[in-house]
Amino acid sequence: MFTKVFVSVKNALKNSVKDNIKYANIAVFLTASLFITQSFAETKSAATTKSAEAAKPATGKQTAEEIAKNVCAACHAVDGNSAISLNPKLAGQHPEYLQKQLVNFKESTRANPVMTPIASNLTPEDMQSLATYFAGQQQTLAKAKTNGAGSLGEKIYRGGIAKTSVPACAACHGAKGAGIPKQFPRLAGQHADYTQQQLKTFRTGERANAPMMMAIAAKMTDAEMQAVADYIQGLR
Repeated sequence: MFTKVFVSVKNALKNSVKDNIKYANIAVFLTASLFITQSFAETKSAATTKSAEAAKPATGKQTAEEIAKNVCAACHAVDGNSAISLNPKLAGQHPEYLQKQLVNFKESTRANPVMTPIASNLTPEDMQSLATYFAGQQQTLAKAKTNGAGSLGEKIYRGGIAKTSVPACAACHGAKGAGIPKQFPRLAGQHADYTQQQLKTFRTGERANAPMMMAIAAKMTDAEMQAVADYIQGLR
């Protein structure tokens, strides 16, 4: 009798131990699963937050130098000294003139398929800060190709063309091409190709934001434009 009771107790204890081990294993499994699930959720949440932050548009106003680097540099260079002769040098230009041109581009009173959409995205503050930025840059000097002292280009610049009543360029832009702030732009050192192109667009009316220049250019031949533009490139 005692032996049967002992065996029964022994079996019960044995089964109890097995059950405890079983339940302990289950508990460990559930704990581990919960930890993994929580870690995955936290990782996913962090990744989602990071992606969302990366997708947010940049906030804060760009400085003039940042706009110059991101928008203007491709055509005019960061310092405003364009390496492309059909794109104007902006460095050292009067800020009032630069700002006026940007406003004219935005309003389409100066037509240009490249500059109009760019200027349309600029605020008045952007235009003013950009104008000030480029005006403060040092212009690189250049030389005339053939129109130096005594040339046709010099004669037109300093004395005009009497037979067609073309006034001397120096009368408005100065003997050295420095221009007059708030009135007339600096010409000295400007690319000859750009200056000649602008004279032609004044003559055809494609550029119509300077009536005085339209009247002057209408009286000039291609050869005269080329000569004076070359001379202006070497001014300093």
